[in-house]
Amino acid sequence: MRRLRNVKIVATLGPASSDYKTIRALFEAGADVFRLNMSHGTQDEQKARYDIIRKVEADTGRPICVLADLQGPKLRVGTFVKDDGEELVEGAAFRMDLDITPGDATRVNLPHPEIFAAMVPGSSLLVNDGKVRLKVETCGKDFANCIVAVGGAISNRKGVNVPDVLLPLAALSDKDRADLEFVCQLGVDWLALSFVQRAEDVLEARALVKGRAAIMSKIEKPSAVKSLDSILAVSDGIMVARGDLGVELPVHAVPPIQKRLVRAARAAAKPVIVATQMLESMIESPVPTRAEVSDVATAIYEGADAVMLSAESAAGQYPIEAVTTMNNVAISVESDPIYREVIEASRRGTKNTVADAIVSAAREIAETTDIKAICCFTQSGTTASLVARERPRTPIIALTPLVRTARRLTLTWGAHCAIAEPQDRFKGAVLAAVRAARSDGFATTTDQIVVTAGVPFNVPGTTNILRVAPCDERLISVSEAE
Repeated sequence: MRRLRNVKIVATLGPASSDYKTIRALFEAGADVFRLNMSHGTQDEQKARYDIIRKVEADTGRPICVLADLQGPKLRVGTFVKDDGEELVEGAAFRMDLDITPGDATRVNLPHPEIFAAMVPGSSLLVNDGKVRLKVETCGKDFANCIVAVGGAISNRKGVNVPDVLLPLAALSDKDRADLEFVCQLGVDWLALSFVQRAEDVLEARALVKGRAAIMSKIEKPSAVKSLDSILAVSDGIMVARGDLGVELPVHAVPPIQKRLVRAARAAAKPVIVATQMLESMIESPVPTRAEVSDVATAIYEGADAVMLSAESAAGQYPIEAVTTMNNVAISVESDPIYREVIEASRRGTKNTVADAIVSAAREIAETTDIKAICCFTQSGTTASLVARERPRTPIIALTPLVRTARRLTLTWGAHCAIAEPQDRFKGAVLAAVRAARSDGFATTTDQIVVTAGVPFNVPGTTNILRVAPCDERLISVSEAE
């Protein structure tokens, strides 16, 4: 199954999409990656979804990527005397403390001493997705006396955000550690890490993952934006988690941050997902709003590797229609000549290594001659990732003998992944590339392809060879005879 677009689609699975028929239909409609949200559902439910994904993969013969998204620490207020909570009035005093007594209109329990330890006068506390905003006037190790800056309803266990301080909290809660081990044993391809504030959070997770999955850092806090370079350096990819960013930062600051994150990830040849509320109205409507379509299109014009559906596909009434809509928007955008202008204008001339020069040359050759595909024979995925960074006009075929590499690369922009026999000579890689290009409909016997690889084989990061190869029977016959 060959996609007619380069950007990938991530679909979250949930109550509305947990059976074989629906997951198969989502894949056929355009979903390339399935997200297991560990914030919802039991481990048994997630395993059942994972098993169905792998059955769809076997039945369709195409690698499918699975992304497990860890919940992260959840900061919440305690309970109130009134079940429906209280209405806080702007300008009123309100206290948060460690007292577990149910709250009222003047105070409530905040069972997180780490927050009080990090807070200073002037800090902000945001409750219920930022609908209620408190400004800290005085604070200590077990309390914060605040003024209500923006009033509103506050009730039992509403979430709390602390946007302007670096919290002394690990990115992994006890639940996250248990879920991490569970999904790694399950065999997921990517692990999305929530509540990342600094590079050390990613390194802690990496030590636990032990190479069993690639790590995607969710950029959802102002501290993560400030530490982007160091976080990106130790991550395998990033997610622009616009929901929490929009709570902890002014909403008008999110679009420039999104653009910066996409460009930074692309320059590093690491995949970037743009997520949250992309087709939100399709939870209840079979058609999206014009603004939502424009939002998806903007992410694609920026060169994002993937765009993500959350509740739209997990709990909405129209999961298949949501994927179909996103697929159609992507095809339409990528068919626009302005799309190529934008993508090519944002391309950086990074040629610091032999590998950089090889993939840049592959793109230039492919775009200035009648080349049907750039075929990357890759062990670790590095070669294909570097080619994808170039955002070529020519299709990318990622050939690998490793199923897990093919699955992980499915998240990468433009990568059509295929499993190939292990090779120890470049000529064998060329033969495999020719066969894949022809069998998957990219080329015929009269066409040519570009083949890149690293020699010696089976050594990650050694991209150093390029060949223009004809897709005719003579090449196949000669190669098979040798």
